[in-house]
Amino acid sequence: MANKIITLFAALLLGCSSMQAQTMIGKNNIKLSSDLMSPEALWAMGRIGGAQVSPDGKHVVYQVSYYSVKENKSHTMLFIQSTKAGKQISKPTQLTVDAKNETDAAWIEGGEKIAFLREGQLWKMNPDGTGRVKLTSSKIDIEGFKFSPDGKRVLLIKSLESHQSIQKNPEDLPKATGRVVTDLNYRHWDHYVESVAHPFIAEVTGNKVDDGIDLLEGEPYESPTAPFGGIEQFDWSRDSKEVAYTCRKKTGVDYAVSTDADIYLYNIETKVTKNLCKPGNYVEPKIDPTKSMRNQAVNHQSGDMNVGYDVNPKFSPDGQYIAWQSMARNGYESDRNRLCIYNLTTGEKKYVTESFDSNVDDYCWNSDSKSLYFIGVWHAVEMVYQTNLNGEVKQLTDGWYDYGSVQLLGNTKQLLVTRHSYLHPDDLFVLTPNKKEKKSEVSQITDENKHIFDQLAIPTVQQRWVKTTDGKQELVWIILPPHFDANKKYPTLLFCEGGPQSPVSQFWSYRWNMSIMAAHGYVVVAPNRRGLPGFGMEWNEAVSQDWTGQCMDDYLSAIDDAAENLPFVDKERLGAVGASFGGFSVYYLAGHHDKRFKCFIAHDGAFNLESMYTDTEEAWFSNWEYDDAYWNKDQTEAARRTYENSPHKAVDKWDTPILCIHGEKDYRINANQGFGAFNAARMRGIPAELLIYPDENHWVLKPQNGILWQRTFFNWLDRWLKQ
Repeated sequence: MANKIITLFAALLLGCSSMQAQTMIGKNNIKLSSDLMSPEALWAMGRIGGAQVSPDGKHVVYQVSYYSVKENKSHTMLFIQSTKAGKQISKPTQLTVDAKNETDAAWIEGGEKIAFLREGQLWKMNPDGTGRVKLTSSKIDIEGFKFSPDGKRVLLIKSLESHQSIQKNPEDLPKATGRVVTDLNYRHWDHYVESVAHPFIAEVTGNKVDDGIDLLEGEPYESPTAPFGGIEQFDWSRDSKEVAYTCRKKTGVDYAVSTDADIYLYNIETKVTKNLCKPGNYVEPKIDPTKSMRNQAVNHQSGDMNVGYDVNPKFSPDGQYIAWQSMARNGYESDRNRLCIYNLTTGEKKYVTESFDSNVDDYCWNSDSKSLYFIGVWHAVEMVYQTNLNGEVKQLTDGWYDYGSVQLLGNTKQLLVTRHSYLHPDDLFVLTPNKKEKKSEVSQITDENKHIFDQLAIPTVQQRWVKTTDGKQELVWIILPPHFDANKKYPTLLFCEGGPQSPVSQFWSYRWNMSIMAAHGYVVVAPNRRGLPGFGMEWNEAVSQDWTGQCMDDYLSAIDDAAENLPFVDKERLGAVGASFGGFSVYYLAGHHDKRFKCFIAHDGAFNLESMYTDTEEAWFSNWEYDDAYWNKDQTEAARRTYENSPHKAVDKWDTPILCIHGEKDYRINANQGFGAFNAARMRGIPAELLIYPDENHWVLKPQNGILWQRTFFNWLDRWLKQ
C-alpha cells in the first residue's frame, strides 16, 4: 500500500491526470466514456521498451513510459517481471517510486544488481529497487551505457561540443543566436549539429565510475550514428579487452552524401583500432555529390568493401565471431539489411541470410554460437527466424503480428521477444523454438494495457491480394470498424505508406493508428504497394527513381478493388491519407486521382522535388531516389521524369479539399514543403487547412500536440466524408 501511495503522489507531482495517476498505481480504476478508441485512450496507454533479461533468464527488467496530457510530458518507470509463463500473467514489480525518469536498465554483477540512468547519471540498485547508489558524477549527461563482461569497465555515451560545420560564436557575444555555417551536415533530423556523440571507456571501482577515456578523442565523427543510433551500436568482447563500435567516419559534404558506416574494433590495452569492414589501405573512389551513387565507382569495386550501412555489432558467446547488420551499397538507406558474420581469427566475412530476400531488423546469437535468431518482414508481417552459419533459414513464428525485438532468455533455449499488431501495442512474450517451421510456442508475460483494452471494442483485420495494372499481385490489409455491419456502407481511407520503403506490416503507431481510424467509423485500405520490403528485392526497389510510376498505380489498384468489390465500401466517400513519402503520395494523387477522392490529408510530405533536393539534410537520399541534381544538364531520363512529375507541377489539376500538416523542426522534409502545398491550394480556391507545429520534427511527440493532431485529422475527415 505504501508503494501505491508514493507512486500516486509522484504521478500527481508530475502533473498527470487522475486517470494517468491510476495507470501508475495499478490501472484498476480507469473508466473510458466509450468502447471506441479515442485519442485520450491512446495517450493513456503505457509504452513498453528497453527490456533486458537477467543472466539466469528468470526475470526481465523493462521500462514503461506514461504520458500526462495535462502537463504535456512523459514519465518513464522501471519494472521487473518473471519470465515464467503461466495461465495467468503475474503482476510486475514496480521499481521506480518517484517522479524522476529512470531508463535503460541492465543487469550487472552477475544479476545481483541492476544499472540504470537517472537525471543523466549512471546508478545501480538491488533487483527489488532498494539500495540505490549513484555511480557517476559526470558533468556531461550520460545517454547510454554497457558494462564489460568482467564488470571492471563500462562504455558510456556522451555528447561533446562540435564546431565541424558551425563556427563557435565569439565569447563576447554570449546572447547571439546566429550561426555561421561553413559546411554541410549542419542540421540533422530536428537539431543543429553543435555536438556529436562519442563513446567513453570508464573504469569501475567499487561504487564509483570515472569519466572515462574518449575512444574517438580528437576525431570529429559521431558514434553512435545520428539520429537514432544508441547503445546497440556497441559490444564488448567476451574477454572484456576489446570494444566493437559503429561509426561513419566522414564530415561535411562527404557525410551528407554517404551512408557508409563501418564496424571498428578497439583494443583497450594497445589502443589500436581496426576497421573490420575494409582493408587498412582502402582509398575511397572519388564521388560526385550531385549524382546517385548507383553507378559510381564506389559501388562497383572488386572485393567485399562493405560500403553501405554496417551497424549493431554483436560478439558470439564463444568469442570467435562478430555479427552485424550490413547493407551492400553506399548512398542507399533502404538496401537489403543482411546479417554478416566476421571470423575474428581468419578475417573471413560471410552473409548468412542471403536466402531471405528481405531485411534483418533485429537479431541475437544462439548460446551455441552456431546459429542466430533474427526478426524480418515477409508478406507484411515481421516474424522470428533462425539461421545457421551456412545460411539455412527457418521461420519460427506465424500469424498476423509484428515481432519487434529478440534476445536470448539467459542460457535457456528460449527467447524474449516483443510483439504488436494493428490491434494491440507492444507486450513482452517468451518464445520457445520448435524444430518444425512456424510451430514455436509463444507465451505472453506482460499485459500493460489490459485495463484499457478490456473496455474497447476491437476492429477486424482482413487480408486481400489485389491484381495490379501490370498483372502482379499486391497484398492489401483491410481494417473494419468495431461493431461492423456488413449491410452498411462506410467512408473509406486509402493509407499511403512513408519511407518510401517501409513495410505496411502489422505495425502499432500512436499517431498513424489503424485501430483509431477504424474506431472513428472508417474502413482502412492499406496496400503493400511497389517499393515495400517483404516481397523480394525487385518489388522493394521498384520505387527508387520512379516515385510517380507503378507505386501510384498500385495505390489506385487497391482502392479501386475495394470500391468495386467490397460492398461495405462507399465509393462516393473515399479519402487518402499519408505521411512522409505517403504525404508526397497524397500531394501527387491530388493532381492525378480522376475525382476518386473527396478529401486528402498529407503529413510532412514532399511537395516540390526540386526544392526538396537541396532542402533535406541527407543529400544521399535525394541522390539515390531522384538520380541527379535538378541543375545537371546531363541528368538521366529517370531524373528528368522525377522532376517533371513533382506534385507542385500538377496543382492546376487540384480540385479536392486538403489538410496539410508539418513540423517546423522537420529537417528531413522541410516545412516549406507543407507551406507551399497549403498556399497553392488556397490560391487555387480549394478548401484547405494547415496544421503547423513550430516545435515538432518529422514526428509529433508531445502529448497535447498528439491530441491536437488526432482531433484535427478526424475533424477534417468527418467534415468531407460524413456530412
